[in-house]
Amino acid sequence: MGMKKLLQSKKRGSAIPLAVVALLILLAVGVGLLSLGFNSRVYSIHMASDIAARCAADAGLTNALFEMNQKLQVKPWNDSTLPQAMNVSLPYSDAVCSYWVGGNLAGGYVIMSLGRSGRANRMVRAAIGLESAFNHAILTKQTLTLKSGTVVDGYNSLAADPFGADVEVGIGSQSASDSSVVLNMGSTVEGDVFVAGNVDSAIKDLGSTVSGDKFASSPQPLRRVTAPALPDRGAISAAGQTVKITPANSGTYSSIDLQQLSVVEEKKVIDTLPAVLVVEGGDVVLHVTGDIELGNSCEIVVTDNSTLTIYTDGNIHCRNGSGINTEAPPEEAETLQIYATGTGDQYFDIKAKSEFTGIIYAPDADVDLYAKGNAYGAIVARDFEYKAGGNFYYDAALRDKNTVKDEGVQFVVTRWYESAPHFSTWNSKVIAAEPVAIEPVK
Repeated sequence: MGMKKLLQSKKRGSAIPLAVVALLILLAVGVGLLSLGFNSRVYSIHMASDIAARCAADAGLTNALFEMNQKLQVKPWNDSTLPQAMNVSLPYSDAVCSYWVGGNLAGGYVIMSLGRSGRANRMVRAAIGLESAFNHAILTKQTLTLKSGTVVDGYNSLAADPFGADVEVGIGSQSASDSSVVLNMGSTVEGDVFVAGNVDSAIKDLGSTVSGDKFASSPQPLRRVTAPALPDRGAISAAGQTVKITPANSGTYSSIDLQQLSVVEEKKVIDTLPAVLVVEGGDVVLHVTGDIELGNSCEIVVTDNSTLTIYTDGNIHCRNGSGINTEAPPEEAETLQIYATGTGDQYFDIKAKSEFTGIIYAPDADVDLYAKGNAYGAIVARDFEYKAGGNFYYDAALRDKNTVKDEGVQFVVTRWYESAPHFSTWNSKVIAAEPVAIEPVK
């Protein structure tokens, strides 16, 4: 009996060390898991702060770019003071951003932006430059339709041989909807076609030829154009008459109304006389607050060595046989410039009796273009349908026309840099070290 009790006593005593060992193992595992969880939590906080700081830096860059484009709307351009801000709070976030724009028109502008979130700091900076409103042959916000057999090609009016130059042409829509671009059978695009959505569904190709690529592109915002301040001139109205205007007649008009006059003899119409508005003597600028109405066979004619710029808040109606025509060589696209400046929906029904020469910037208007000949220039519209009998030729010189005086021009990012932030100051502004990475803008 004594021996049995002794053995039982030893067995019970041996369990204690085993329990202690097991407890220590569990404690070590628990401490390890706790440490891992804590470190993961700290890491995630740091990562979240770092991401928030980077987003804040990008937000600052976006704000600065927006303010630069707002400055473009004030004429004449003045860069004596450029956008800057310190510790701007961002909505729904604890992050802040600071940004500063430096440079000048001759040497270019640079945006520096610092984002902060907690202890994280990220800095970006970007070179920005001007981009023309007519960077493409045809650009729409919504739909673009080419008639069967139409060819879209390009030339360069500044080249010694304008039509011998190799020109890259692009047409497209900023929409992602199905059939945003319709290329009817037999149409040809000597360049690229782009949309904002799925290429296969957004481009409806009914048998066209596209020499370049079809691709998806991120849409750039299209700036509104504001009519310049001009003296009030009343209205232009004529029936069966020829009215001449010169630069001295530039101004704001409530409407342009040109109508036929019927010649009646013995109660019978023996003839009809169209009204004609002749632009001569130089550069004429009109702001039309109402509609432009061209009755049957009536015309607006821009004579050689003159130009016509129209800012219109209303619609343009060209009836049968009417047209807006130019006497200058057709490749001089800027002979006629039309800008939509209305605050609501606008509709442009534009015709030419032979070839159409001109540029149209109407990002919030529906534009239909008819011509018996070819069309030369560039188009920006909400919806555009080319119903002409000829082809469409884009003037590549418009792409390089990007001065602060040009309508619709805007600042865009041309190079983007991410810099290692430090807190040296220069004129009380946080500045960056040399860039550690460079990403080309696509």
